[in-house]
Amino acid sequence: MGIRTTLAIAVCAATALSVGTAVAAPGGTSAGTAGGTAATTVREDFNGDGYQDLAVAAPAATVAGHSWAGYITVSYGSAKGLTTANTTVIDQNTPGVPGVPGDDHGFGYRLFAEDLDHDGLTDLALVTRESIAGEGYGIYGSVIALWGRTGGITGQGAVRLRASPDTQVGDNLTAGDFDGDGTTDLMMLHGDDWAYRKVLYGPFTRAGVPAREQGINMFDTDNSMSDTAAGDFNGDGIDDLCTFYVYENHAEGGKLWLGTPKGLSTKSTRLPGAAATAVGDFDKDGKDDLATRVVPGGITEDLPTDPGTVKIYYGSASGPSTTRTKTITQDTTGVPGVSEKGDQFGARLSAGDVTGDGYADLAVGVPFEALGSVKGAGAVVLLKGGAGGLSGTGAKSFHQDTTGVPGVAESGDHFGGSVRLLDLNKDGKADLTAGAPGENLDAVADGGAVWSLRGAAAGLTTTGAFAFNPVDLGALVPGARFGLNLSNDNGPNIG
Repeated sequence: MGIRTTLAIAVCAATALSVGTAVAAPGGTSAGTAGGTAATTVREDFNGDGYQDLAVAAPAATVAGHSWAGYITVSYGSAKGLTTANTTVIDQNTPGVPGVPGDDHGFGYRLFAEDLDHDGLTDLALVTRESIAGEGYGIYGSVIALWGRTGGITGQGAVRLRASPDTQVGDNLTAGDFDGDGTTDLMMLHGDDWAYRKVLYGPFTRAGVPAREQGINMFDTDNSMSDTAAGDFNGDGIDDLCTFYVYENHAEGGKLWLGTPKGLSTKSTRLPGAAATAVGDFDKDGKDDLATRVVPGGITEDLPTDPGTVKIYYGSASGPSTTRTKTITQDTTGVPGVSEKGDQFGARLSAGDVTGDGYADLAVGVPFEALGSVKGAGAVVLLKGGAGGLSGTGAKSFHQDTTGVPGVAESGDHFGGSVRLLDLNKDGKADLTAGAPGENLDAVADGGAVWSLRGAAAGLTTTGAFAFNPVDLGALVPGARFGLNLSNDNGPNIG
């Protein structure tokens, strides 16, 4: 078992706790006050203390008797990194949060930490699958905004973003600044026409109303949008959007929508397909690069048995280049491990500067990696950026059997089932957060857990490595799959 806990505590938590209770928010208050200035914002700082913070989803948790109702936790960064003392648990029972827990709501299965109202404090936009009944109509799905506050995020003032009758809301939620005005915009399904996606341009009011809206037809067949990525790929100071598609068992390629001062272009250029994405400037040339997981042979049903391949498309004046690319597998020189059937190298990806040298590095989740005879234990490989971009040189692998990492690798833990590189202790180096949604807590299956490893000049270090799980937080445990998703890590959830 990865992290030892007491089953009696787990059962008590599961049966007695209403998850909608705040746990010791920073500053000694559960409510806090709204406010802040955009000039002092840190990109993912919910409470305005200058340290970046992390939201973790447990979308499979049973809440108030409802299966897959879900909850989230918000953990606050500090000079020591994350601590369980500064973590808040929020679900649809939390005062102020719209709605009530329900079957298959999956509260927080997709999370974006962004400053929606441009007050200098990061807010959290999360997706639910709830059905909202009305007079003669209904809405399927919602995007809920939890507002950043100086005392930490709670449900106070939370709103559903505005939706019209008979709409589906929230699919493919992606955040970026698509018109370059310095405020956060959101792209998502937001209507009754499946072919269209809406861009809601910020800033948003506290009632959840955007400054303006734009509808774009993003489909040319009856395929589905599977993955997205936002970044400034051409270096013009405005975020662009990549969208990727599947139809039945086939990858259908992707599209690049360039950002302009008026918003996203309504015309796109073609991109190869992808099954997961991350965005970072791996060669420090001022243009974001796109890291993807390759769909094996273009057949999505082969992903579970795929050894895994990561491909990087470097930024250029026209966007992600299809001529300047880099392909990396576990057989690449310097990369730990061996490409084996079903490893799924690249199932989750996250970019950030771990070493503080100005080059983005890439965390590669390998959630089905076997460690000896332990199947599906999982691992995370760190690939380092440099003048030539990403390579296998200096790559390192981390898992629960790595010296200094808490816990013990077990079959089906799926360590690396979510990954996020984010500087939590404000030392200028990104730290790794890795989820293991299959982690068993004593006899409780799929409780899940999250690990934090600090960034250092030489790369990730296990010194001071920290792990926490639902029991540590007094949250619901059985089947929660805690750590299945992390804020701003929105690749496809693993099986």
